[in-house]
Amino acid sequence: MTPFTSRLQGKVVFLTGAASGIGSAIARRCAGEGASVVCTDRSLDGATALARELGETAFGVQCDVTDNRSAATAVKAALERFGRLDGLVHNAAAPSLDGTVIDLAEQQWRLEIDVTMTGAFLTCKHALPAMVEGGGGSVVLIASQFAHVAVGKAVAYCAAKAGLVHLAKAMAVDHAAQGIRINSLSPGAVGTPRLLQRWPDLEAANAGLGPAHLLGRIGLPEEIAAAAAFLLSPDASFITGTDLLADGGYATR
Repeated sequence: MTPFTSRLQGKVVFLTGAASGIGSAIARRCAGEGASVVCTDRSLDGATALARELGETAFGVQCDVTDNRSAATAVKAALERFGRLDGLVHNAAAPSLDGTVIDLAEQQWRLEIDVTMTGAFLTCKHALPAMVEGGGGSVVLIASQFAHVAVGKAVAYCAAKAGLVHLAKAMAVDHAAQGIRINSLSPGAVGTPRLLQRWPDLEAANAGLGPAHLLGRIGLPEEIAAAAAFLLSPDASFITGTDLLADGGYATR
């Protein structure tokens, strides 16, 4: 991996779903590039453990992104700790729920939409005013290659991630004049604990899923983190309202 830069030095980044997988990789990357990181997760233990690992410039907060009060409280705690917000990454994800519209339970559908879409809405609703007051910032919504191409028996996941991509575009229109850039980031299959719930080990996951990607392998959490840090940074200062596919060429076929 490329050595970290200092392009996020002095920035404060608010991150949901931080405790593991892509979230924890993004937290480590942002901290490595000089940012103070607000690590939020439904698991307070997970959020605070990661914050302890990252050091004094990190702060762990419990946050249920589907709950308006919880999202507001987490943002308030971040502002009390650091005084500002410059970046927001919505990475919180629901459990993988298989099913067609016929056999997927309504509760399962609502859970996917609530965590992915409503979670992004509520987190942005409470964080954006602070970013506006601070003179601007960058928002990254973590979507998926399945926002662009469909896969069988994943109607809730595909719909939610596609909605997230367009939510980023709509918010980009609304907030560009306030100095806020808003983009989505769509990973392909990535070797995380979440993915390994469906495969016996990383080698098996790579053998099974890798060939669907043009690069012939699944991604690393650190590769997605690098893309997120880019979108948060001044290097992406002329990029807003777009979706960055970091999918190893999956959606190209």
